[in-house]
Amino acid sequence: MSIVPFSSSFDASLIDVGSAEQYVRTGGSGPAVLLLHGFGDTGDMWQPLAEILVPDHTVIVPDLRGMGLSTHPEGGYEKTSQARDLASILDRLTVDQVMLVTHDIGNMVGYAFAAQFQQRVTKWIAMDAPLPGLGTWEKQLLNPLVWHFNFRGPDVERLVAGRERILLDRFYNEMSAKPAAIDEDTRRHYAELYARPGAIHNAFGGQFAAFARDAEENRALFAKVGKLRMSSRSAGTIRMERR
Repeated sequence: MSIVPFSSSFDASLIDVGSAEQYVRTGGSGPAVLLLHGFGDTGDMWQPLAEILVPDHTVIVPDLRGMGLSTHPEGGYEKTSQARDLASILDRLTVDQVMLVTHDIGNMVGYAFAAQFQQRVTKWIAMDAPLPGLGTWEKQLLNPLVWHFNFRGPDVERLVAGRERILLDRFYNEMSAKPAAIDEDTRRHYAELYARPGAIHNAFGGQFAAFARDAEENRALFAKVGKLRMSSRSAGTIRMERR
């Protein structure tokens, strides 16, 4: 499926969260749904679902910190910090409660949001990534497919510069269920976004580099709040409980 722009049902703007600005698409009215993307894409991935939801929901689709059309600060990539940014965005939009739909790194931000602001989450659907420090996380770290978790630094960024498409093709070809479903236009679209200044640096040196700290903070959150009390569904490798 090719990338299709969001329809005129949506507005988009940069929302100030204090230390950065996040690009946020909003549309519709009714019960609110917050859609969080992962690495290798941006909030654009949610366009087909967002168009289905917008007739009878308030749909909120941000680009995560340092990704897509959001700005590129050096810090604040701990998922608990990004969750607080989301709370600030919802406050600006005068939205109290949301249904969460999350993918990949979006799962990690989603958990930090749901654990810190349980009263603001009515349901949570999570897809295709474990949570740092919880469940099968330690086992996942031994999986050779996730070598990119520690693929960062100035020399790595020089290696990837101008080759963002090759890097992303590796994710699409090796880690997706149906590589052929990710067409040329989609691959080109995301390669251009990840070639923007600061994008790869913030993905590797920000989002991925924060995983160790995220694991510590998630274990502390789990010890404090226990299992989340909202309705939840998961698909892929995520596990909700700690072993």
